[in-house]
Amino acid sequence: MIIKAIFLKNRALFTLLLVFLLQSCGGSKKSSDNSRGELIGAAKRKSWKMTIPFGMVNIPPGTFHMGQGDEDVPYTQINFNKQITIGGFYMDETEITNNEYRQFVEDIKRQEEENTSTETAEETETNVVEEFALEDILPDTMVWVRDFSYHWGDPIMRYYWFHPAYDDYPVVGVSWEKSQYFCKWRTKHLNKYRESLDQPVLPNFRLPSEAEWEYAARGGRDMAKYPWGNPYIRNTRGCMLANFKPGRGNYYDDGYAYTCPVGAFFANDFGLYEMSGNVAEWCQDAYNPSSVPLVWDLNPVYYNDNEKRKIVRGGSWKDIAYYCETGTRSFDYKDSARSSIGFRCAMTHLGRSSGSEF
Repeated sequence: MIIKAIFLKNRALFTLLLVFLLQSCGGSKKSSDNSRGELIGAAKRKSWKMTIPFGMVNIPPGTFHMGQGDEDVPYTQINFNKQITIGGFYMDETEITNNEYRQFVEDIKRQEEENTSTETAEETETNVVEEFALEDILPDTMVWVRDFSYHWGDPIMRYYWFHPAYDDYPVVGVSWEKSQYFCKWRTKHLNKYRESLDQPVLPNFRLPSEAEWEYAARGGRDMAKYPWGNPYIRNTRGCMLANFKPGRGNYYDDGYAYTCPVGAFFANDFGLYEMSGNVAEWCQDAYNPSSVPLVWDLNPVYYNDNEKRKIVRGGSWKDIAYYCETGTRSFDYKDSARSSIGFRCAMTHLGRSSGSEF
């Protein structure tokens, strides 16, 4: 009671003393610089921790021999072995499915409808839809009849993109250019949400480089001929290890006449599904038969905006085993759409190249 009485009697004195102590420890209220003249870095920076986007898996950094996993004399001069290093990145565990791509299409459609009803041009300027219109991104369903001569592709053409029975199948009929549009949209779609939570943005989604794709396809098995290793296309029980054409006219030996649902076959050691077969996949690089000796040996990628041919990797449901090999190079034209080509996205890892973050 005595202490309480003393405190109440000298409240003003205690208040002045507290203010003095706070100012002496924290500095003047008029100054926002608490560094005391030392180099301590900019204040109020947001913390950062790299997070794995939904549906992606971590691909750890490493060194491998890029190129042929087996001898192929005609193609030796465009695909000889070269040791390179790849930094850490993330990759979709499966190819982009019809339903995932449909989310993209429906979002652009919604934005177009909103823009149509918008009265002020100022509001329209900030919308993603300005970059690409709906007719520019829809899959080309005609590929199922156009790609093959005298083939009854009408049922697949009619149902593959529209029917829910194929929601978990890889999207096809998408050109290299359309896959680039998807990556731009996916980046803005995710980072818009992160910004609403006052979180730092993640790196852009993009197509993997050719080197990244091959490194990921091998799953840590250097010089492996296939994602599952060497050298066979069947397991010990005689089951096919990928969805492709093992012989002339033999499409159903793996259980699927055309494409298969993503994740139907075993993943490789990195946790990636169908890196061989099902659908071939677009890569970021332009095609050049001499690109291997031209590019650097650390995170190589060959850019050439004037080259219309773009790298395609992995083989598809209609290809023979050679195109399913991890080291086989192929290409198609960037504005072409095929019933056998899809894609998956990649994202660069920011921060430490190895350690507990992986």
